[in-house]
Amino acid sequence: MIRVLFFATIRNLTREKQATVPSAATVRELIEALSERYGKAFRDEAFEGNEVSGRLIVMVNGRSIAHTGGGSTPLSDGDTVAIFPLVGGG
Repeated sequence: MIRVLFFATIRNLTREKQATVPSAATVRELIEALSERYGKAFRDEAFEGNEVSGRLIVMVNGRSIAHTGGGSTPLSDGDTVAIFPLVGGG
């Protein structure tokens, strides 16, 4: 099982704080499974074409996928994935 945590506006789209997914080989595969579960609004936020959207910050076990292979980042049973919206401020 892969545990997924949702934050801020992503939580608004899923209406859940967390979920589990039985398995996914990569982050992209996980986001696909979540898109099927949560629908078009989630998919539109989560993907740009076939790639994980730059509007998201996705972390696997506390490490940003920006440094581990993006959507191709491998996942294993027991991993925790956190999904945040990209936030700006000033």
